Amino acid sequence: MKRTLVIGDIHGGLKALIQLLERASVTKQDRLIFLGDYVDGWSESAQVIHYLLQLKDGHECVFIRGNHDVWCEDWLRSAVVDEIWYQHGGKETIESYAGIDIDEQKKHLTFFEQMEDYHVDEQNNLFIHAGFSSMHGPAKERYVSNYSWDRTLWEVALTMDNRIEKDSALYPKRLLLFNEIYIGHTPTLYYNVEVPMNGCNVWNMDTGAAFTGKLTCLDIETKQFWQSDTLQSLYPNEKGRN
Repeated sequence: MKRTLVIGDIHGGLKALIQLLERASVTKQDRLIFLGDYVDGWSESAQVIHYLLQLKDGHECVFIRGNHDVWCEDWLRSAVVDEIWYQHGGKETIESYAGIDIDEQKKHLTFFEQMEDYHVDEQNNLFIHAGFSSMHGPAKERYVSNYSWDRTLWEVALTMDNRIEKDSALYPKRLLLFNEIYIGHTPTLYYNVEVPMNGCNVWNMDTGAAFTGKLTCLDIETKQFWQSDTLQSLYPNEKGRN
Protein backbone atom coordinates (compact mmCIF):
# COMPACT_ATOMS: atom_id res chain seq x y z
CA MET A 1 0.00 0.00 0.00
CA LYS A 2 1.40 3.37 -1.01
CA ARG A 3 1.75 5.88 1.79
CA THR A 4 2.53 9.58 1.71
CA LEU A 5 4.96 10.29 4.53
CA VAL A 6 5.83 13.87 5.46
CA ILE A 7 9.13 14.51 7.25
CA GLY A 8 10.02 17.47 9.43
CA ASP A 9 13.16 19.61 9.71
CA ILE A 10 16.36 17.49 9.76
CA HIS A 11 19.05 20.11 10.51
CA GLY A 12 22.11 18.00 9.75
CA GLY A 13 21.00 14.98 11.79
CA LEU A 14 21.73 12.14 9.40
CA LYS A 15 21.68 9.51 12.15
CA ALA A 16 18.16 10.55 13.08
CA LEU A 17 17.00 10.48 9.46
CA ILE A 18 18.29 6.95 8.88
CA GLN A 19 16.80 5.76 12.17
CA LEU A 20 13.45 7.40 11.39
CA LEU A 21 13.09 5.85 7.93
CA GLU A 22 13.89 2.46 9.42
CA ARG A 23 11.30 2.85 12.18
CA ALA A 24 8.66 3.91 9.66
CA SER A 25 9.53 0.84 7.53
CA VAL A 26 9.82 3.00 4.43
CA THR A 27 9.65 1.17 1.12
CA LYS A 28 10.00 2.23 -2.49
CA GLN A 29 6.21 2.31 -2.73
CA ASP A 30 6.02 5.24 -0.32
CA ARG A 31 6.04 8.89 -1.34
CA LEU A 32 8.37 10.94 0.87
CA ILE A 33 7.77 14.67 1.26
CA PHE A 34 10.50 16.57 3.07
CA LEU A 35 9.54 19.97 4.48
CA GLY A 36 12.97 21.60 4.32
CA ASP A 37 15.81 22.72 6.60
CA TYR A 38 18.03 19.76 5.79
CA VAL A 39 21.13 21.59 7.04
CA ASP A 40 22.46 23.68 9.95
CA GLY A 41 22.64 22.31 13.45
CA TRP A 42 24.25 18.89 13.84
CA SER A 43 27.53 17.90 12.22
CA GLU A 44 26.32 15.99 9.14
CA SER A 45 24.62 18.56 6.91
CA ALA A 46 26.65 17.75 3.80
CA GLN A 47 26.17 14.06 4.54
CA VAL A 48 22.38 14.53 4.79
CA ILE A 49 22.34 16.07 1.31
CA HIS A 50 24.48 13.23 -0.05
CA TYR A 51 22.09 10.69 1.50
CA LEU A 52 19.01 12.43 0.07
CA LEU A 53 20.59 12.48 -3.40
CA GLN A 54 20.96 8.72 -3.19
CA LEU A 55 17.49 8.25 -1.68
CA LYS A 56 15.71 10.04 -4.51
CA ASP A 57 17.16 7.65 -7.09
CA GLY A 58 15.06 4.80 -5.71
CA HIS A 59 12.11 6.58 -4.07
CA GLU A 60 9.44 9.09 -5.00
CA CYS A 61 10.59 12.18 -3.14
CA VAL A 62 9.51 15.81 -2.90
CA PHE A 63 12.01 18.26 -1.43
CA ILE A 64 10.70 21.57 -0.09
CA ARG A 65 13.10 24.47 0.41
CA GLY A 66 13.55 25.84 3.94
CA ASN A 67 15.10 29.09 5.10
CA HIS A 68 18.32 27.35 6.18
CA ASP A 69 18.52 25.74 2.76
CA VAL A 70 18.33 29.18 1.13
CA TRP A 71 21.32 30.28 3.20
CA CYS A 72 23.32 27.15 2.35
CA GLU A 73 22.44 27.39 -1.34
CA ASP A 74 23.70 30.98 -1.43
CA TRP A 75 26.95 29.94 0.25
CA LEU A 76 27.53 27.00 -2.12
CA ARG A 77 26.98 29.32 -5.06
CA SER A 78 29.05 32.31 -3.97
CA ALA A 79 31.21 31.17 -1.01
CA VAL A 80 30.01 34.30 0.80
CA VAL A 81 29.19 33.58 4.45
CA ASP A 82 26.09 35.27 5.83
CA GLU A 83 26.89 36.29 9.41
CA ILE A 84 23.42 35.48 10.75
CA TRP A 85 23.50 32.09 9.04
CA TYR A 86 26.95 31.37 10.48
CA GLN A 87 25.63 31.95 14.01
CA HIS A 88 22.54 29.77 13.49
CA GLY A 89 24.06 26.54 12.24
CA GLY A 90 26.03 27.71 9.23
CA LYS A 91 29.34 27.15 11.00
CA GLU A 92 28.59 23.46 11.46
CA THR A 93 27.39 23.15 7.87
CA ILE A 94 30.56 24.73 6.49
CA GLU A 95 32.64 22.35 8.62
CA SER A 96 30.66 19.37 7.29
CA TYR A 97 31.76 20.29 3.76
CA ALA A 98 35.48 20.25 4.66
CA GLY A 99 36.15 16.93 2.93
CA ILE A 100 33.65 17.33 0.07
CA ASP A 101 35.25 17.94 -3.32
CA ILE A 102 34.12 20.66 -5.70
CA ASP A 103 32.30 18.29 -8.06
CA GLU A 104 30.21 16.91 -5.20
CA GLN A 105 29.50 20.43 -3.98
CA LYS A 106 28.20 21.33 -7.45
CA LYS A 107 25.82 18.35 -7.29
CA HIS A 108 24.59 19.61 -3.93
CA LEU A 109 24.08 23.11 -5.31
CA THR A 110 22.00 21.71 -8.16
CA PHE A 111 19.97 19.76 -5.61
CA PHE A 112 19.25 22.94 -3.65
CA GLU A 113 18.35 24.83 -6.81
CA GLN A 114 15.83 22.16 -7.80
CA MET A 115 13.97 22.18 -4.48
CA GLU A 116 10.35 23.32 -4.54
CA ASP A 117 9.03 26.36 -2.64
CA TYR A 118 5.83 24.41 -2.02
CA HIS A 119 3.98 21.37 -3.30
CA VAL A 120 0.27 20.61 -3.75
CA ASP A 121 -0.74 16.97 -4.09
CA GLU A 122 -3.69 15.26 -5.78
CA GLN A 123 -5.92 15.70 -2.71
CA ASN A 124 -5.24 19.45 -2.57
CA ASN A 125 -2.92 19.14 0.42
CA LEU A 126 -0.26 21.84 0.65
CA PHE A 127 3.30 21.12 1.78
CA ILE A 128 5.38 24.21 2.54
CA HIS A 129 8.24 24.95 4.91
CA ALA A 130 6.78 27.95 6.73
CA GLY A 131 3.68 29.53 5.20
CA PHE A 132 2.26 32.25 2.97
CA SER A 133 0.45 35.53 3.53
CA SER A 134 -1.68 35.95 0.39
CA MET A 135 -5.35 35.14 0.92
CA HIS A 136 -5.26 33.83 -2.67
CA GLY A 137 -2.66 31.19 -1.88
CA PRO A 138 1.09 30.67 -2.31
CA ALA A 139 0.87 30.95 -6.11
CA LYS A 140 -0.14 34.59 -5.60
CA GLU A 141 2.43 35.30 -2.88
CA ARG A 142 4.17 38.62 -3.46
CA TYR A 143 7.09 37.99 -1.12
CA VAL A 144 8.62 34.61 -1.92
CA SER A 145 10.65 34.70 1.30
CA ASN A 146 7.38 33.96 3.11
CA TYR A 147 7.49 30.39 1.81
CA SER A 148 10.43 29.68 4.09
CA TRP A 149 10.01 32.33 6.81
CA ASP A 150 6.31 33.11 7.45
CA ARG A 151 4.92 32.14 10.86
CA THR A 152 1.59 33.93 10.68
CA LEU A 153 -0.16 31.00 8.96
CA TRP A 154 0.71 28.69 11.86
CA GLU A 155 -0.08 31.30 14.50
CA VAL A 156 -3.50 31.93 12.96
CA ALA A 157 -4.30 28.21 12.74
CA LEU A 158 -3.13 27.58 16.28
CA THR A 159 -5.17 30.38 17.85
CA MET A 160 -8.38 30.02 15.86
CA ASP A 161 -11.54 29.92 17.96
CA ASN A 162 -13.20 26.56 17.23
CA ARG A 163 -16.62 28.20 17.56
CA ILE A 164 -16.06 30.09 14.31
CA GLU A 165 -17.56 28.11 11.42
CA LYS A 166 -15.79 27.77 8.10
CA ASP A 167 -18.55 29.67 6.31
CA SER A 168 -18.12 32.67 8.63
CA ALA A 169 -16.59 35.87 7.28
CA LEU A 170 -14.25 35.69 10.29
CA TYR A 171 -12.70 32.38 9.25
CA PRO A 172 -9.20 32.89 7.73
CA LYS A 173 -9.43 32.62 3.96
CA ARG A 174 -5.95 31.12 3.73
CA LEU A 175 -7.08 28.04 5.63
CA LEU A 176 -9.97 27.40 3.24
CA LEU A 177 -7.77 27.08 0.17
CA PHE A 178 -6.44 23.59 0.93
CA ASN A 179 -7.65 20.31 2.37
CA GLU A 180 -4.70 20.12 4.78
CA ILE A 181 -1.48 22.10 5.14
CA TYR A 182 1.80 20.61 6.35
CA ILE A 183 4.59 22.87 7.61
CA GLY A 184 7.86 22.84 9.51
CA HIS A 185 9.92 25.86 10.58
CA THR A 186 8.39 26.54 14.03
CA PRO A 187 9.54 23.92 16.58
CA THR A 188 6.73 22.40 18.61
CA LEU A 189 9.15 22.60 21.54
CA TYR A 190 8.24 26.30 21.70
CA TYR A 191 4.89 25.06 23.06
CA ASN A 192 6.40 22.32 25.26
CA VAL A 193 5.16 19.69 22.80
CA GLU A 194 7.40 16.90 21.47
CA VAL A 195 5.07 15.46 18.80
CA PRO A 196 3.39 16.91 15.67
CA MET A 197 0.86 19.65 16.43
CA ASN A 198 -2.43 20.37 14.70
CA GLY A 199 -4.30 23.66 14.48
CA CYS A 200 -7.41 23.74 12.25
CA ASN A 201 -6.24 21.97 9.09
CA VAL A 202 -2.54 22.82 9.60
CA TRP A 203 -0.06 20.21 10.80
CA ASN A 204 3.30 21.31 12.22
CA MET A 205 5.98 18.66 11.71
CA ASP A 206 9.00 20.45 13.20
CA THR A 207 9.43 18.61 16.50
CA GLY A 208 12.69 20.33 17.38
CA ALA A 209 15.32 18.07 15.85
CA ALA A 210 17.65 21.07 15.65
CA PHE A 211 17.52 21.42 19.43
CA THR A 212 16.53 18.92 22.13
CA GLY A 213 13.74 17.24 20.19
CA LYS A 214 13.31 14.36 17.75
CA LEU A 215 12.92 14.00 14.00
CA THR A 216 9.40 12.99 12.98
CA CYS A 217 7.52 11.64 9.96
CA LEU A 218 3.76 11.22 9.63
CA ASP A 219 1.42 9.25 7.39
CA ILE A 220 -0.95 11.93 6.10
CA GLU A 221 -3.85 9.48 5.68
CA THR A 222 -3.80 7.67 9.03
CA LYS A 223 -1.94 10.37 11.04
CA GLN A 224 0.27 7.64 12.50
CA PHE A 225 3.71 9.04 13.16
CA TRP A 226 7.19 7.81 13.98
CA GLN A 227 10.08 9.54 15.71
CA SER A 228 13.82 9.15 16.04
CA ASP A 229 15.62 9.25 19.35
CA THR A 230 16.49 12.75 20.54
CA LEU A 231 19.24 14.24 18.44
CA GLN A 232 21.25 14.96 21.57
CA SER A 233 21.39 11.25 22.34
CA LEU A 234 22.49 10.47 18.78
CA TYR A 235 25.15 13.21 18.81
CA PRO A 236 26.20 13.22 22.50
CA ASN A 237 29.32 15.33 21.97
CA GLU A 238 27.52 18.11 20.09
CA LYS A 239 25.13 20.91 20.99
CA GLY A 240 23.04 21.24 17.83
CA ARG A 241 21.57 24.73 17.53
CA ASN A 242 21.32 25.18 21.31
